[in-house]
Amino acid sequence: MLGGRFDATNAIVSVNAGAGGVDSQDWAQMLQRMYQRWGERRGFKVQILDLQDGEQAGIRSVELAIEGEYAYGHLRSEIGVHRLVRISPFDANARRQTSFASVMVLPDVGDDDAEIEINDADLRVDTYRSSGAGGQHVNKTESAVRLTHLPTGLVVACQMERSQHKNMATARRMLMAKLIDLEQQKREAERNSLEGEKKKIEWGSQIRSYVLQPYQQVNDHRTELKSSAVNAILDGDLDIFMEAFLLQQSQPIPDTH
Repeated sequence: MLGGRFDATNAIVSVNAGAGGVDSQDWAQMLQRMYQRWGERRGFKVQILDLQDGEQAGIRSVELAIEGEYAYGHLRSEIGVHRLVRISPFDANARRQTSFASVMVLPDVGDDDAEIEINDADLRVDTYRSSGAGGQHVNKTESAVRLTHLPTGLVVACQMERSQHKNMATARRMLMAKLIDLEQQKREAERNSLEGEKKKIEWGSQIRSYVLQPYQQVNDHRTELKSSAVNAILDGDLDIFMEAFLLQQSQPIPDTH
């Protein structure tokens, strides 16, 4: 079940709020916590690489590095759109709201891959001050780093370290992960077999629904596995869904060497 080329590696998890305004930004933050708790339950190291706060509440996006054995192999089951149905805490009339957030998971192989080389001449480097909630943690120097890979147009950013050097090193890791994913997508287009489970990140293609009202149930639309233990799942108890997905996708991803 974990025979893919990158399954044993660490993972970079990206969560992005979708349609639904402040409710979706709050939902994105709930997903951020869910994956952080999943990693902590396994004793993995979880680090926030980049975080964009929402306007009123929640987050617009977050990038997490999750370091542990077979982190990517398990977390690739989370790629897709996640849907939340609940009574909105932001609606004065207490109406039911449907929110969406997308999750992307990339293998974190560091900044050095034998097949892919990042040339400094292909990079545009922008530095800026890290954003924050204020107070003593606001960065007074331009330590945040944004890298644009000119040949592909890929953009990554890291602002969580106080050191520009550390942010630069982490941003290169993130860029390498995206370049590897782009290469895999090319191979998938050619052979349509490398990552057959990956869905396009678009609304309407949700992989899982989390319903809190009028009843409580989490439903994985790929495996049809359902659970009423909503609170435990949102607290990171995801293994039953991951294992069901991996069993369904029992054909290993072909080694591309």
